[in-house]
Amino acid sequence: MSRRRPTVAVIGASNDPRKYGNKAVRAFASRGWQVFPVNPSLDQVEGLPAYHDIDSIPAEHLDRVSFYVPPRVGLDVIDAVPAKNVDEVWLNPGSESPELVRKAEKLGLNVVQACSILDIGESPRDY
Repeated sequence: MSRRRPTVAVIGASNDPRKYGNKAVRAFASRGWQVFPVNPSLDQVEGLPAYHDIDSIPAEHLDRVSFYVPPRVGLDVIDAVPAKNVDEVWLNPGSESPELVRKAEKLGLNVVQACSILDIGESPRDY
């Protein structure tokens, strides 16, 4: 019996290898996660199809949504997250704000304020 791969949406995915939104895509993929890059202006990130918004992701459940966007962008995106039955929302350094945390918690989301790359046993400097 095969085990289901964990799923992650990377909000703010990038094609710039110096940006954390790109490092996260590569780190999660290297650990076997099914990665859904999200960026409204990209069609592909690191060879993976990119989605213009979280609603476009072809999954009913996501294990994790990891934010790599400024808090003002996160405030616009966060409302769509509950529809994907998300286990955890990770607000990476620079993406968090008290207002975004309050809004996410009000939506009933499990919020973690930390580096999601470190959480999976990788270091951003290795990517």
